[in-house]
Amino acid sequence: MPVLDVFGFRALWSPYFLLALIVMMIGFFLITVKFQHRFSNSEKLTKKEAFLFITAMVLLYVIKGSPLDLMGHLMFYAHMIQMAMLYLVVAPLFVVGIPKWVWRKVLNLRIVKPVFHFFTRPLIALILFNGMFSFYHVPLIFDVIKTDMWMHAGYTSILFIVSIFMWWPLVNELEEYQNLSGLKKVGYIFADGILITPACALIIFAEDPMYATFSDPNSWLQALQLCVPTTTLASLDLSGPEMFNSLSLIDDQQLGGVLMKIIQEIVYGVVLAQVFFSWYRKDKQDNVDEEGNPALYPNLAEY
Repeated sequence: MPVLDVFGFRALWSPYFLLALIVMMIGFFLITVKFQHRFSNSEKLTKKEAFLFITAMVLLYVIKGSPLDLMGHLMFYAHMIQMAMLYLVVAPLFVVGIPKWVWRKVLNLRIVKPVFHFFTRPLIALILFNGMFSFYHVPLIFDVIKTDMWMHAGYTSILFIVSIFMWWPLVNELEEYQNLSGLKKVGYIFADGILITPACALIIFAEDPMYATFSDPNSWLQALQLCVPTTTLASLDLSGPEMFNSLSLIDDQQLGGVLMKIIQEIVYGVVLAQVFFSWYRKDKQDNVDEEGNPALYPNLAEY
């Protein structure tokens, strides 16, 4: 089995992408630390926000700039790990890692506010993200997007924005954007898990390889051009993805679907636990009187 080094340093480590992320991080800390006092209603960057933002950026590089990105073009299961981590882990980290005052500045822009308000409505956000995710993995559509650089960049970028919309009702910390109560958040998580299941099931239980970009040598080579320079590919003698994957095509495909579902269940389980305990703490605080004693009739004022 050939090692990935044959594709070269640029394909393995994406130095230009790394440089872009470093510039973004410098810009973030300039705005939120050095020049924070120049913005009205700004707040000091907390250690939690800084940690979460840095974690999101590091994961983003690992997913899209490290050898994992190249592996995502060679093995389907690596592609699904990318999808799960990018849309189910990195997206919510950005939501909570960006300071609230920065979000307010962006969301108060005349063009952004109505669009963001519409697309973060829970039902719309759920259907839009899961619909676009499922649509992307329809074999005919997947193979077209996977072999066109601009379509791939455009669709995956839009899907990331839509994943921000999907996570917003659950994890955002802006008081004026708290549209879901504790019980509704629980229902939202379960609905999210149900809606993404058909796409995973289609991949897991398929009896034959579904995607030409992981089974047909010509389509596979065309897809590789998205992350490997054409001159490098021309100098290599590649017969197909089986050169780099010890799994059969169908096993690789099924493993990808299983991993996607497992990561999704773990992430949603963690979020569900956080929502539950937050709801429990809030309910406990609401049922305590002004002196700190349990209220006998906590909801009496409502009648």
